[in-house]
Amino acid sequence: MHSFNYKIVVFLMGVLLLFNGGFMLLASLISFLYKDGVTFELTLSSFVVLSFGALLMLFGRQYDKKIQKREGYLIVSLGWLLMAFSGTAPYLFTGTITDFSSCFFETMSGYTTTGATVLEELDVVPKGILFWRSTTHWIGGMGIIVLAIAILPFLGIGGIQLFSAEAPGPAGDKLHPRITDTAKRLWLIYVAYTVLETFLLYFAGMSFFDALNHAMSTMSTGGFSTKNESVAFWNDQPLIQYIILLFMFLAGTNFVLSYFAFTRKFQKIIKDDEFKLYVKFLLLFTVLVSLMLFFKQQSVFMNSFDDFEFSIRTVLFQVVSVITTTGFVTADFTQWTPLITVVFFGLMFLGGSSGSTAGGVKVVRHMLMIKSGFLEFKRALHPNAIIQARYNEKTVSDSIAYNILGFFILYMLSFIVGALGFSSFGMDFESSVGLAASTLGNVGPALGAYGPSHTYAALPEFAQLWASFLMLLGRLELFTVLILFTPFFWKKN
Repeated sequence: MHSFNYKIVVFLMGVLLLFNGGFMLLASLISFLYKDGVTFELTLSSFVVLSFGALLMLFGRQYDKKIQKREGYLIVSLGWLLMAFSGTAPYLFTGTITDFSSCFFETMSGYTTTGATVLEELDVVPKGILFWRSTTHWIGGMGIIVLAIAILPFLGIGGIQLFSAEAPGPAGDKLHPRITDTAKRLWLIYVAYTVLETFLLYFAGMSFFDALNHAMSTMSTGGFSTKNESVAFWNDQPLIQYIILLFMFLAGTNFVLSYFAFTRKFQKIIKDDEFKLYVKFLLLFTVLVSLMLFFKQQSVFMNSFDDFEFSIRTVLFQVVSVITTTGFVTADFTQWTPLITVVFFGLMFLGGSSGSTAGGVKVVRHMLMIKSGFLEFKRALHPNAIIQARYNEKTVSDSIAYNILGFFILYMLSFIVGALGFSSFGMDFESSVGLAASTLGNVGPALGAYGPSHTYAALPEFAQLWASFLMLLGRLELFTVLILFTPFFWKKN
């Protein structure tokens, strides 16, 4: 095996820090425009991060331009860690969050688009910091590495190894043979959706600042809000919630399908197996939860049309929010019935589509595992027959089936270990399993003391760091992080 190309790792860490510092400078501009009193601190944060980035680029400038798989995995994992560490600067410099573990938790929650927060009084948080929180979501949603890939050719570097390590989901659909063009087109769609949602929310009645922040949080399936009540603040404005619902749905859909829509290839969308199952899941669980509420008489379905519409909207919003792992809240589902709480706990493991900004296991993996399970019955009856699962009219190879099975086993083991970790920090059973499912799936709201109507402020210091690790593990889909802990990854041959 080739020797490790450390200089390119260092150089690209510098590139990522320049991105981070640049976005901090944008946050300081927002701070200046709204005169929130922290413009200097945010500018200083930007200067410090930009300086470190420039130093790293200077140190690693004599790099070999070729990235191998090992460097790719290391760059992605270290890149996310470095972005999270440097992203704490605005919170620390402004004094918004004073202790480092809480700062790191908030930042990691932002970049991994989990949306769990330790901030309890958002009304008094400076506008520049609120914008910075949403920005961490937005650049983490489509992936900071995918952003970097778009500019790698200007540096003479190929980006395929980074894309394979960072791109979410098992589906490797590409919009263009050149990986750089794929990254650019994904980001173009992402930016276009964000701009469109911002203006729609603004015209629906939000302030421009709130509209921009919620658009960034929605498209990244993040969940940070500018209001303590989250999207429940606009419960009496249905149009705002329906707009957010639509864009949560789009953000949880494979972005390749959005590209097909823009290029009028609608048949490819209609025939996509994962998309069809994704829609069915959303409708099925909305109907299921609505019926549970109806028969338990805990909804207001029968009073008037307005109450009926509000009830359906609330259920649909929470189902879409949890399945897409956005985590916006319009109601506390843990207060409905114990059975519904269990249903939503299960939805935390579902996830959106592959190639979306959503977290979780992903719909395509569940679909192929279910198909493989049914095929085992056929194989039991016809042991000599050659039977393989199919996806979008193509045969799924055994290697992909084994990869998905291995991922699911690792995911469930990570969940169990995650829950054990939280319980060792003194969490009760409900909180432990809820926290593990929510942080690993990048969902946001959990169960128990950390449910939809609570923040994570009470989480102990070491539990915050443990949660941060699980968020990173889930966002990078296990393998990218866990492979770094294997001895053969570091061996030269």
